[in-house]
Amino acid sequence: MFLGESAIPDGLRIYAIGDIHGCDAMLAEAHERIARDLAGRPVADHRIFHLGDYVDRGPDSAGVLARLSALQASDSRFTCLRGNHDTWLLEFLSDPQHVGPSWLTYGGVETLASYGIDAARPDFTGRGLSSLSARLAAVFPPEHRRFLEACALTAQVGDYFFCHAGIRPGVPLAEQIEDDIIWIREPFLSDRRDHGVIVIHGHTPAPQPEIKPNRINIDSGAVFGGPMTVLALEGRQHHFLS
Repeated sequence: MFLGESAIPDGLRIYAIGDIHGCDAMLAEAHERIARDLAGRPVADHRIFHLGDYVDRGPDSAGVLARLSALQASDSRFTCLRGNHDTWLLEFLSDPQHVGPSWLTYGGVETLASYGIDAARPDFTGRGLSSLSARLAAVFPPEHRRFLEACALTAQVGDYFFCHAGIRPGVPLAEQIEDDIIWIREPFLSDRRDHGVIVIHGHTPAPQPEIKPNRINIDSGAVFGGPMTVLALEGRQHHFLS
């Protein structure tokens, strides 16, 4: 199964949005693009997939989680998958000693700031990490935690498989493990074999969407100054909303 052979069921359109990383204003604009596309090209049914990494690095992780948790709770057409940064945040709340230094170094400071916690000079000692975790837990809305905990790792519609980072080549889809689904780069990115599905993923930022015969990468580095990519899939066609 390669791109061009793959298809979405008739009457259904799928939209997919790549890594968000606290860029709530860009997410809102991406949703507006989808609304305009639906108004201009009506379809019987549609689904909107978000491929994870909602938090860290950007200015408003709290706003992103508020937006997505409310949308997913009110509209079954929204599906949110979990990325490695989302998992890190949950782990920081339960085990700050283990993940705290990495999480804070790679965007956690910005997430804390979005919840009103100043950690510009984080204390990486055990006591300091535990204190930051407790302060976050005290202000972290329960609905944000429930949302992240409920996020699935993968989804499949027709011949398309959606996940955050990718899959382990050669391993059946049903046997993929979480660590690969949310973290993998190689050997997935360079593998050219038929996976049986087209993998739609993010995680590895690129200047523009990467379209390969067996995968499409839609992480275009929004938090680093790139656009927030929205992919549309319908029938055997795909295009991007500009």
